Amino acid sequence: MAYQHIEGSVTAAKGFQASGIHCGIRKNKSKRDLGLIYCEKRCTAAAVYTTNLVQSSPITVTRKNLTDGYAQAVIVNSGNANTCNADGDAKAEQMCSLTADALAIDPADVIVASTGVIGQILPIEPIADGMNELVSQLTGELSGGTNVAEAIMTTDTVKKESAVQTVIGGKTITVGGISKGSGMIHPNMATMLCFITTDAAVSAEMIQKAVKTAADQTFNMISIDGDTSTNDTLSVMASGLAGNEEITAENEDYQTFLEALTEVCRDLSKMMAKDGEGATKLITCKVSGAKTKADAKGVAKSVVCSSLLKAAMFGADANWGRVLCAIGYSGCDVDVHKVDVSFASKAGKIDVCQNGAGIEFSEELAKTILMEDEIDIIVELNDGTGVSEAYGCDLTYEYVKINGDYRT
Repeated sequence: MAYQHIEGSVTAAKGFQASGIHCGIRKNKSKRDLGLIYCEKRCTAAAVYTTNLVQSSPITVTRKNLTDGYAQAVIVNSGNANTCNADGDAKAEQMCSLTADALAIDPADVIVASTGVIGQILPIEPIADGMNELVSQLTGELSGGTNVAEAIMTTDTVKKESAVQTVIGGKTITVGGISKGSGMIHPNMATMLCFITTDAAVSAEMIQKAVKTAADQTFNMISIDGDTSTNDTLSVMASGLAGNEEITAENEDYQTFLEALTEVCRDLSKMMAKDGEGATKLITCKVSGAKTKADAKGVAKSVVCSSLLKAAMFGADANWGRVLCAIGYSGCDVDVHKVDVSFASKAGKIDVCQNGAGIEFSEELAKTILMEDEIDIIVELNDGTGVSEAYGCDLTYEYVKINGDYRT
């Protein structure tokens, strides 16, 4: 492990400041709804987005702004997704222009994002009126990152922040991030926004490669409810202020950076899965012994996506047949007669299936293990060296309640 965790957020890396305020998009005045991340210098930057064919206007504008591989700020609102609106692109462009004017930077160097209800016109006036306050509250302290993390929350119950440090070329580099996401979360990408900052010096080409690789191993391995959103964006900005020699190739320095970036993404992914709408448990499916990496990923995702399995985890029911069922329809190359399954948590570990068949086990111990709030489903395919993990949560009565009155 070449990195270490530190207390931090998007302001942990050198050069970055952030803020978050209530500007009036959301009716509840106690909830922040507008956030800003700013770097003192222009950064190399990259992003990946939802695979849904219906995509938000902020994604359209951000794609265009990042074509040159550079950015200097992020402006983001909650309470309104700015999606499926006739004036959506114009409003997203306005958000960039308002931010650029306030910071004296180029509008094309602004990443814009929105989250909230789809199909409602985004009011630009609260954003314009709140911009001076937003900029005046910029700070490089942890509080700045925490405030913007709160500003992007919708049905999230907790803010999500992570930061790690590592050493590249004798220089300490920091990677910090925030994310939001609780519902409409499913591979590939989710109803999630994630903003990551780093002071590593990384070329635009390498940062794009790194962000896609990290997302494939983390955010694309989450599922909460099977719905893929319209606004999902994961962006990374690199200031280069750590002073390392710029990473321009897939060398050892790149691998060290990628490892740190992936760890922040993994932290945030697990936080999102655990905070799934109505969820009471984080479920991690750990697959090993697959013929290929792709098979391991497919099996792991199939298990955490299973509504029947998720419901069983809510009830602390060691119904391992639902794991086998999900493996069977995963479409992966698996010999079901070689599959072993175990359940584990801090309360212990229990084997429930060997060679694709049930074995004797203590239902009482199994229930005790599954009553914990973090559950591992361990799947050994015994057919190769491919490994992967996927993250999900249980399916509860509260999920239906939350989504039954989401707009009201």
